[in-house]
Amino acid sequence: MMEFLTVEEIELPAAFDAHVHLRDGEMAQLVAPTIRKGGVDTVYVMPNLVPPITTVQQCLDYKKRLQAIEPNVEYLMSLYLHESITPSEIQEAKKAGITGVKSYPAGVTTNSSSGVLDYETFYPVFAEMEAQDMVLNLHGEVPSSPAHAHISTTTTKNPFSPSSTAITILNAEPAFLPTLLSLHKKFPKLRIILEHCSTSAALATVLKCGPTVVGTITAHHLSLIIDDWAGDPFCFCKPVAKTPEDRDALLRAVVGSEGKFFLGTDSAPHPLGKKRGEDKVAAGVFTQPYALGYVLDALKTGVERGVIKEEEVTKSVLEGFFSGWGRRFYGLGEGKGGNVVLRRGKEMVADVLRKDGLAVEVVPFRRGENTWSLQWK
Repeated sequence: MMEFLTVEEIELPAAFDAHVHLRDGEMAQLVAPTIRKGGVDTVYVMPNLVPPITTVQQCLDYKKRLQAIEPNVEYLMSLYLHESITPSEIQEAKKAGITGVKSYPAGVTTNSSSGVLDYETFYPVFAEMEAQDMVLNLHGEVPSSPAHAHISTTTTKNPFSPSSTAITILNAEPAFLPTLLSLHKKFPKLRIILEHCSTSAALATVLKCGPTVVGTITAHHLSLIIDDWAGDPFCFCKPVAKTPEDRDALLRAVVGSEGKFFLGTDSAPHPLGKKRGEDKVAAGVFTQPYALGYVLDALKTGVERGVIKEEEVTKSVLEGFFSGWGRRFYGLGEGKGGNVVLRRGKEMVADVLRKDGLAVEVVPFRRGENTWSLQWK
């Protein structure tokens, strides 16, 4: 048995990151080469560019641009759920090797202004996705409702409960969960992923669903709570990190879900000025270069706090969460990228990611702190 708290070195298969934002142009040139640095050889790429990726040809062209930057990564591609998407477009996408479709509720996060307002409108699309065995990736939040943004201080309602009359960034995920259940009931064979789960309520809802519904968990949600992002723009993301109880539920899900949840970092790079130099802070935490190390650090802290047991952090759990469970759900088979060796505390997170010849700069999560180093074997 691996003694996780004292082990100094871990060898694992290359990881599958089931949720990444690689952007385009100079930003893609900066961040795509960091995929393998984080121990990952296969990624599921988000389509929320400007303009969004809504056609098969756009998607294939985007994949070629990414492959030109970093050819040693397998890119699984997705379309952006948009009113222009039709069942025939889904059929064409399947033939072209596109893996799934990502749904963003309108306006809730970065580049989501073209997102979904009414899910029933897309029932014919979902039916065709079910027939084609494609994956529906859900950003599981509803838009805030400023018209009802006041909750009386005398109310006894839990502000995290979807029954609350106000929708804010704190309860936007729980408020979405009835939609997930409704979609699963309507399309029981449709493979659905509730992305970047951030609440115990989301975890419980996924667990109630059948085997065609799973969830992803990010590296940063395993360590962040409200207090962290409230004072630090580089910890601010959507969905926002919630309570200590929610964070601890995520840690328990990593070691105890038996494959119902797996890694999707939602690594989301933004130019330095977008995170600190403008009136509004861009939502996104950049974790790509240190993805596996961040998760291992969070698990270690969870063991030390008594949230999870050391004996629960087995090599098989790490292999499953980082790679096997996600590959199985996506039907990828075993990875072919070899193994990686991680060494505890041997890497310092860069203060800023930059590259000669590129104007863009990105600040990584936990800048200046130590984490696990990583080498390919």
